[in-house]
Amino acid sequence: MGMPDGARRPEEQRLGPVIRRREQVQPGTTDQRLLDTEGDSEWVHTDPWRVMRIQSEFVEGFGALAELPSAIAVFGSARTPAGTVEYEAGVRLGGALVDAGFAVITGGGPGAMEAANKGAREASGISVGLGIELPFEQGLNPHVDIGVNFRYFFVRKTMFVKYAQGFVVLPGGLGTLDELFEALTLVQTRKVTRFPIVLFGTEYWGGLVDWLRDTVVGQGKASEKDLLLFHVTDDVEEAVALVTKETGN
Repeated sequence: MGMPDGARRPEEQRLGPVIRRREQVQPGTTDQRLLDTEGDSEWVHTDPWRVMRIQSEFVEGFGALAELPSAIAVFGSARTPAGTVEYEAGVRLGGALVDAGFAVITGGGPGAMEAANKGAREASGISVGLGIELPFEQGLNPHVDIGVNFRYFFVRKTMFVKYAQGFVVLPGGLGTLDELFEALTLVQTRKVTRFPIVLFGTEYWGGLVDWLRDTVVGQGKASEKDLLLFHVTDDVEEAVALVTKETGN
């Protein structure tokens, strides 16, 4: 529905908080477009509509996780094979975190994530998986007791930081590195406080730590004190002790 015959296009148009002027003025009103049954359905794919989907994901995530007890998020590679030393370390870590009074949150996938969820479930704890919609995603692993699937990475990341009191990072790939550096940035900029980050596996993480110290800090791109934002260990009990000490659990 457009303007009545002979009507002039207004110079300024207010659409809620949005102001359009001159050539950017749209014909009709929001109500007209809403009630016009002859319109096409492309509107469900527009950015304003996506905002509603994003909002719904936050609401669903908050609703599902709001009553969780203290929790630790465990990250790691989806490609870690079952039965390997890394996988079994994830199982032991998940169980030890439950024994220390934490729920365990992972990305809900296979590999290291499955291992931590398995350990939490076998220890009769709360095992949470926050999945993500991907073309090759295999779905939530069978050891997840509370699962939420997300369309948007940034919503999922918010859930990890909001409902976990710390991160333990097992050997992993690009997704694991993404979560790690997101957490480090949030702590460095003091967007979150009292947030322990433990890297599990000194051999795997050693090269990254050396690069951060010798290159990033060495060239003045970060401060020496930024190296204190995380801990590195090969010991499950030490990893649990570190997150327990810093969270006061």
